[in-house]
Amino acid sequence: MTANPSLQHAACPIVLASASRARRELLAAAGIPFTVEPASVDEPAVRRSLPVQTPPVAVAEVLARTKAEDVGARHRDSLVIGADQVLAFGDEILTKPGDEQGARATLMKLRGQTHALHSAVAFAEKGHIVWTHTATARLTMRDFSDAFLEEYLVRAGDRIGGSVGAYELEGPGVQLFERIEGDYFTILGLPLLAVLSELRARGVIAR
Repeated sequence: MTANPSLQHAACPIVLASASRARRELLAAAGIPFTVEPASVDEPAVRRSLPVQTPPVAVAEVLARTKAEDVGARHRDSLVIGADQVLAFGDEILTKPGDEQGARATLMKLRGQTHALHSAVAFAEKGHIVWTHTATARLTMRDFSDAFLEEYLVRAGDRIGGSVGAYELEGPGVQLFERIEGDYFTILGLPLLAVLSELRARGVIAR
């Protein structure tokens, strides 16, 4: 995927090391030229390698750095953007539910409660990390009824199993919430304003 190649520094193509549709759409909508090569990273193995007490926000940064390094090793002449998002419910990290049953269990756990989304991004150049940033949003779900939950699961469809927290805020998932504190882009998985600021600072896109 590319967009507005005239804005890109010829010596520094951008590679997004993520398979996330939301991240691709955010960068493209912002007019950033880039290509996509998802990282080949065993996320569960990376998480298991970390100390048990590692804070969720630090887990997100480690995963973002690992993804940027993985793709950066194959694209040493590019600026590689790695990103990851971790949902923290207290000290517990929730992962993608996988299916409708998992989505129902996740939403029942989060109903009426506040959780945090930690979105981390890392830049790699010549295979080495040169910049990282992590942003946090806090979301409070309303105490929705069981009937609403079942209706929501039907409307959301199978795709919801691949979304951390079992919701997509840009769709019907917004009806699950009563309060949101934080940047919308962070919720979608990429702290876009910080990314654009750093790209400008590095002369990769126009100031």
